[in-house]
Amino acid sequence: MQARIKNPAMIVPEAMQALQVLAKSAEHGGVPLQTLGLVHLRASQINGCSVCVDMAFRFKKAEDTNERLFAVAAWREAPYFSDAERAALTLTEAVTRLSDRADPVPDEIWNEAARHYSEPELAALILWIAMSNVWNRLNVTTRQVAGEWAKSAEAQKWAETSAASR
Repeated sequence: MQARIKNPAMIVPEAMQALQVLAKSAEHGGVPLQTLGLVHLRASQINGCSVCVDMAFRFKKAEDTNERLFAVAAWREAPYFSDAERAALTLTEAVTRLSDRADPVPDEIWNEAARHYSEPELAALILWIAMSNVWNRLNVTTRQVAGEWAKSAEAQKWAETSAASR
């Protein structure tokens, strides 16, 4: 495989910085980072973004287990997730698949998420889901190759910066 072009966020001036600022604001919204990681992985699985799925395992948080990460694709049948995480994953699926139903995010899904997350946390969660979908669309459209970015100096710098901010 070969990418069509570099990731657009690396080509368009200031795009990467803007995306990182938005992601950082969502990270500080009160939702556990572990939950945000699960949400990003689930959206990436749905969208077929091999780069983001690969990164979920390469840069997994120390407190996450392989069992949980492997089970995200079948989270409904797996015992590894809290009710709050399940609500976040349900919301992720609805927001990622907006065109799959007439009422993309029904009250039942919203109300369950709102039962576990405050308004600021819901805002952060929605921003995080949106950011995950943005990254998925950039990577899938340009056919970015899983594992390639992770080997780059940019990725190592990101991993160090990301780890330092936790």
